[in-house]
Amino acid sequence: MKVFLNIKSLIFVCLLAGLVLFQAGCENEADAWYGGAKKDIVETAASAGDFGTLVTAIKAADLVDTLKGHGPFTVFAPTNEAFAKLPEGTLDNLLMPENKEKLASILTYHVVSGKITSAKVAKLKSAKTVNGKEVYIRVVNGDVMINSSRVTKTDIKCSNGVIHVIDTVLMP
Repeated sequence: MKVFLNIKSLIFVCLLAGLVLFQAGCENEADAWYGGAKKDIVETAASAGDFGTLVTAIKAADLVDTLKGHGPFTVFAPTNEAFAKLPEGTLDNLLMPENKEKLASILTYHVVSGKITSAKVAKLKSAKTVNGKEVYIRVVNGDVMINSSRVTKTDIKCSNGVIHVIDTVLMP
């Protein structure tokens, strides 16, 4: 009886260790339990902390519902630092209600329809954005460039697509 309990305990410990290792290999807890990210693109960007300006712009351009939609979408997401590189006053001007269409055009230039992982992005020469214009893609010294912006982090999984972080705001 004692041997049976020890084997049962050993199996339980092995299963528990396997679950812990599985979760550790996943990007977040939602990946472990749901097989994919639980948060959509907007929720992921909002919770990441480095995309506050982007989220503010998405709200001002009235694109929240779109980017919370089914997608899938690939978003080349500029960080707060990327927005800070814009000429002084540019962001404030774009966030004004009368410039909503222009802001929406700029933001949709950062979005490609479909889920394109970093491995696929690196093989592309260009991609048509949701705004209708092309972004140009090339690899320079091992860095993936979207127009003149460098991709700094890739494949952030979202329930409705993927985010790739970029260091410069793309202008159509």
